[in-house]
Amino acid sequence: MPATDALTRDEARARAALLSAVGYEVAVDLEDGDTFTSQTVVRFDCAEPGASTFVDLDARGVSTAELNGRTLPAAAFTGHRLELDDLRAHNELRVGARCAYRRTGAGLHRFVDPVDGHHYLHTQFEPFDAHRVYACFDQPDLKARFTLTVRAPAGWEVVSNGAVLERPTGGEPGTWRFAPTPPVSPYITALVAGPFHAVRDRHAGIDLGVFCRQSLLPHLDVDEILTVTRQGFDFFTGAFDYPYPFGKYDQLFVPEFNFGAMENAGCVTLSESYVFRSKVTDAARQGRAGTILHEMAHMWFGDLVTMRWWDDLWLNESFATYMGTLALAEATRFRDAWAGFAHGVKAWAYQQDQLPSTHPIVADNADTNAVRVSFDGITYAKGASVLKQLVAWVGRDAFMAGLRGYFRRHEYANATLADFLAALEQASGRDLGAWSRQWLETAGVATLRPEAQADGDTYRSLAVLQEAPARHPTLRAHRLALGLYGGDGDRLARRRRLELDVAGRHTPVREAGGQAVPDLLLVNDDDLAYAKVRLDERSLATLDERLSDLEQPLARALCWSAAWDMTRDAELATRRWVRLVVAHAARETDITLLQTLLGQARAAIDRYGDPANRPAARALLAGRAREELAQAPPGSDAQLVWARTWVSAADSPDDLGRARALLGGAERVEGLAVDTDLRWHIVTALAAAGDGDEALVAGELERDPTDFGARRAAAARAARPDGSAKTAAWEALTGGGDLTLAMMRALASGFWQPGQEELLAGWVDR
Repeated sequence: MPATDALTRDEARARAALLSAVGYEVAVDLEDGDTFTSQTVVRFDCAEPGASTFVDLDARGVSTAELNGRTLPAAAFTGHRLELDDLRAHNELRVGARCAYRRTGAGLHRFVDPVDGHHYLHTQFEPFDAHRVYACFDQPDLKARFTLTVRAPAGWEVVSNGAVLERPTGGEPGTWRFAPTPPVSPYITALVAGPFHAVRDRHAGIDLGVFCRQSLLPHLDVDEILTVTRQGFDFFTGAFDYPYPFGKYDQLFVPEFNFGAMENAGCVTLSESYVFRSKVTDAARQGRAGTILHEMAHMWFGDLVTMRWWDDLWLNESFATYMGTLALAEATRFRDAWAGFAHGVKAWAYQQDQLPSTHPIVADNADTNAVRVSFDGITYAKGASVLKQLVAWVGRDAFMAGLRGYFRRHEYANATLADFLAALEQASGRDLGAWSRQWLETAGVATLRPEAQADGDTYRSLAVLQEAPARHPTLRAHRLALGLYGGDGDRLARRRRLELDVAGRHTPVREAGGQAVPDLLLVNDDDLAYAKVRLDERSLATLDERLSDLEQPLARALCWSAAWDMTRDAELATRRWVRLVVAHAARETDITLLQTLLGQARAAIDRYGDPANRPAARALLAGRAREELAQAPPGSDAQLVWARTWVSAADSPDDLGRARALLGGAERVEGLAVDTDLRWHIVTALAAAGDGDEALVAGELERDPTDFGARRAAAARAARPDGSAKTAAWEALTGGGDLTLAMMRALASGFWQPGQEELLAGWVDR
């Protein structure tokens, strides 16, 4: 975005101190062409009559600009702002604007379905894009009641935050009128329109809607979506002791959406990647359920009570991530959700926290452009991990009691981190100031390493060493558990659990003296702390032989996570990690973890291992995947995971030939559906290996002439190890053409491929 189209924190504070009692009446006319019109009436009070301010507006042109009946001069509109002077105590602003449809996913995004030619529109306003549709004070702490009317073509559904009060009759073009909202921030207002298919339901007094475009209707598994939705409402209304605050609840799967989902009040938008066009594993269904629950948690934390400024974005997203996982584990069939959290969410946090771009959880977002780079693994994953740790420290009952008070105290208003911590302090009796300074105001992740001395098979002493990187040297306090595991027949079971507080560089584990040295010592058992964990050599040797004998999913996930992190930090050889995965992944019962492990094995081979060993390592992984594919129950999730892994690792002429035969139908695997997504997976792998020409890609695109197919074809073409293919992709990405952001992402995903380093060297500096 242009640097001039940004709002600074200081400007927002000044405007919030000046203005109050804001209300919007917005009328949008969804016309054909590249633009639409919006007519906005803004009523607001001013604490200092005679003062000046501005309203945010990004428009092609302004047809009307009247403040308190006075026409504003043309120069008052700068292209991004409309300057307002000589304010009264009570004000009325009228603005008529012609605004542009977008293809970037921000503002009002327009999409044309290549299957049937239908047009679909959706808004995305976080953090600072509502003013691309209507004139507004586009900041979270100027909440307002929002009333919308929309003129739309015949046959369309129009959805917004409020319930529909009036709609055209008989499928005619006409006006849709929506009920006013409670006070909400502009970034969670929404407009979605097009010939959507709607499924309606009702649960616990809440009207529910699920929407998708017409061409995706055959793939919409609405029953599972509604089941998770009902379970989420039952869980959250009980846990928060606060009824759902926004009346109805619609969930809309919209095309070319930039993110996983967005928590617009009562009008949640979700990526169409959650409408499964092909067979997917239960891991994908768990991921979708987690997203549904994440956005639902925002209805209370984020929408009902909203951060004052974007410095607290982390709290908004971390809370939804933590509570979404809690609801997933306790209210749905995905009972092992915390294992996925340990090996997925926290792994993302650890990885992001070791990059040069890491930052404290509480970010310093001086303006809205800075906010745009804060939607990262620190804001979401590290924040959620630290919240999980905080819950363990203050106690779940006190945490929930604090939340209930927080919601009541700040309902339909704005709050800060200090307000949140004050509510928890009141409920728990703990002082959280030191905790906040340690965990929220510093960056980096510590490493916890066991240090033991033994007399034979008995501990003489055991300690936990804490290390921190030089750039971020903070040593934090941790509440954690040590798990001592030993063989029990064909099981590897926990024999003892020691809980302790770790502080500083060296913390002795006094209870361990005289204890038998376990086969496996697991630091941070039960995943209470946020820290990287190391395994001693005896524990690693046990895992080499017996990792899959660990029955408890969370313990297995933590062991896998520790070994993977040691691989990333070059404390465990890549070959040993790949052998560990090849030896034990097949017995992993958690399909999410299985998918993650196999992906990490491929990443280790391609990124961390000796390039000279890459063909042998890929052959080892492909061979094991081929064996497991042959043995997996027909039609099972495991069968699909192993099939995709085999295709991804295929390097040899034999494997590539068999993959092509599977694509063409000459080879079959009982129960394996070679459906649209698997076909594109094979086509892209063949193209990247130099075994897929333009005819192969074009033929597959003819089978799948959708926007999904167009993006998959672009990625496959960009993946080919051919200079002309790379040049074409590069020119498309950088040539300034009218590409959607979704297509740019597809091209970029195909461009860089392992094994093509020599070919791609010419583009590194560029």
